[in-house]
Formats: sequence, C-alpha cells, structure tokens
Amino acid sequence: MTDQNIKKLVTAALLAAMTCIATMMIKIPTPTMGYIHPGDCFVLLCGVVLGPVSGALAAGTGSMLSDIFSGYLSWAPATFLIKALSAGIAGFLFHRHMSGRSSARSRSLALAAGGIAGEAVMTAGYFLYETGLAAFGTGDFTGASLAAGIASSAAGIPFNLVQGIAGIILSILLLPVLMKVPDIREWSRT
Repeated sequence: MTDQNIKKLVTAALLAAMTCIATMMIKIPTPTMGYIHPGDCFVLLCGVVLGPVSGALAAGTGSMLSDIFSGYLSWAPATFLIKALSAGIAGFLFHRHMSGRSSARSRSLALAAGGIAGEAVMTAGYFLYETGLAAFGTGDFTGASLAAGIASSAAGIPFNLVQGIAGIILSILLLPVLMKVPDIREWSRT
C-alpha cells in the first residue's frame, strides 16, 4: 500500500467519524420523530474529497454508525444506502464539473450542483423508506396502508429539505478550509 493510499484511507476514516459525530452531536428534533443535523455537510464533503466511490462508503458508514449509536437501528441499513448514494452523486457531479477547473468559484458552484442532486436523493430516499416502513408496519400491505404511509412520510420532506440545504451551505463554507490541505486539494481535482 502506497503512502498516498494510506493517506486516503485515513482521511476516509476521519471523514466517516466526522460524519457520525456531526450527525449525533447537534440534533434538532422534528415533529416526525426524526431530527435535523449538520451531518449532511460531511456526507457531501466525503464525496467531494474522496471521490464518488470512496466518498460514498465513508459517508454511508459514518451516517449508519450514527443511527446505530443513537438507537435508530431500524434506519441504519437505509441510512447507509441513502447517504452513500447522496455522497456518491454529489462527488460524481462535483468531479465532473471540476474537470479542468480550479477556481474557488467553480468549486462552490460544483459543490452546490452536486449537493442539490445528492440532497434530493436523500429526501426521496427517506420518503420512500419511511413510506414502506409505515405501510408494512400495519401488518398487511394494502392500498390503504400505502396511502397512510405516503401521507405520514410526506410530513418529513420539509425537514429533510431544510437539513439538505443546511448541509449544502455548511459544506460550501468548509470546502475552502479543506482546500488548504495539499492532498485534499489534489484529490478534488481528479
């Protein structure tokens, strides 16, 4: 394993831990029994700093661990998949947009575009998962239970959108700080 691979692996572990901690430390409860948190900032930064694949694994792992440690075990598998997709899409779009560019403005725009797509996936993913949980929670999967699941899950959409917007803004504010690290600056160009 090369020094560069070790640095990237350590950075991935650090970003996964930061994602977990940011998700767990500041929780703003919502009426839907969930919470709004700044962890999505680090989910997006995982995709940007590490690239779509490694970033997806780090973001999914950190977010899933926060669910496990916070007592939301039934959400952990969905959280892993949803946050991994969110980071992967954000990272893919960021790196695609940044190809041949290096200005701070380009980075912010690329992160905003990738963040919007990634957070849209997060919002849709949790809506679909919660709809399924609510529908199956009745004991029988019928049209009525599906309609009830959709109605109850729709209440969480505005809160997930607020969390996503906050995550995009915070990640745009933190990215210039991370760009001062030479390895991260180099990884964000590839």
